[in-house]
Amino acid sequence: MGKQKKKPRQTEDNSAPVIHGADDLPAVAVTSYNLELSDKDGFIGDQANKSAFRDAIEAWRKRVRAGGADPLGDVPTDDLSKKEIDALLKEGETEAASLVLAAIDDFATGLAGVLARYLKEEAWKGTERIVVGGGFKDSRAGLMAIARAQIRLKAEGLKVEIMPIAHHPDEAGLLGAVHLIPSWMLKGHDAILAVDIGGTNIRAGLVKLNLDDKPDFSRAKVWKSELWRHAEDEPRRTATIEYLVRMIEALVAKAKKAKLALAPVIGIGCPGIIAPDGSIARGGQNLPGGNWESTHFNLPEALRKAIPEIAGQPTFIIMHNDAVVQGLSEVPRMADVTRWAAVTIGTGLGNASFARKET
Repeated sequence: MGKQKKKPRQTEDNSAPVIHGADDLPAVAVTSYNLELSDKDGFIGDQANKSAFRDAIEAWRKRVRAGGADPLGDVPTDDLSKKEIDALLKEGETEAASLVLAAIDDFATGLAGVLARYLKEEAWKGTERIVVGGGFKDSRAGLMAIARAQIRLKAEGLKVEIMPIAHHPDEAGLLGAVHLIPSWMLKGHDAILAVDIGGTNIRAGLVKLNLDDKPDFSRAKVWKSELWRHAEDEPRRTATIEYLVRMIEALVAKAKKAKLALAPVIGIGCPGIIAPDGSIARGGQNLPGGNWESTHFNLPEALRKAIPEIAGQPTFIIMHNDAVVQGLSEVPRMADVTRWAAVTIGTGLGNASFARKET
């Protein structure tokens, strides 16, 4: 039922174990992630993923067609881009805008219901704030749905704050990788490599640490990044790894050209339950082209074999669940709360919960 830990350990930064999928990280304890809760209709997360919003639009279009013309015309719902949906909302009091608003309300109701259910879990009890990330957040419709979900939870008497994740979704999954690694391991370096693997896209980037400005990584910035929409290419698993290696190598070359002191570290966010050895125990079904959960496949080992050295040093790779890594990008902003959580609305609905460590 996902990864859950009721009593997080409190450790100093230097003693936090550096293993894949760890519960104990330098700044926080991961109290749960990838919860797979179900009801009579299946996994409740499916009620609030990217497809659920499209389904809500389509359901309203079907109802409206029963009484007249479809205000969105003949364009299939799946062909509507985020920008086109947002443009409809700007049309004011039109039937098209009203239809999209109705779908947003339905989606927000589903999202609020999922969050209310998560908040009943032991690992989520005491959660003061929930940040919402993923590609859906990067739209006006997404932001409106998040605000409406907040209103619904307040109306139910649930005293929890919901807010959009601070960083652009293309960057949050990269920036969070710096919080997987104790800062002492990165002293003397300017940047690390980070990878965010999703069901639709793969992102790789160079994250400048800026530790001289702020040792808590609050000034970390994505300096360069590459985005591959692998869903359009439908590659096999082997081809996916080969393409990812090329992306990383290109970034290493850019760092060298810019004379950045690159740490020999790659931080990775990936869907699923991540075992300590870096294998994916389960939850990788949306990843491209093959069985990523195979006992004969290990992503960190495959990358280490392809890229044995970075800047003349042995490559070190650390991997965690993608919702955990996106959530970690918020660590500096969560200094005023003890318990918080993150959900990511994308191909699936990722989730993670955290407890801030005492310093």
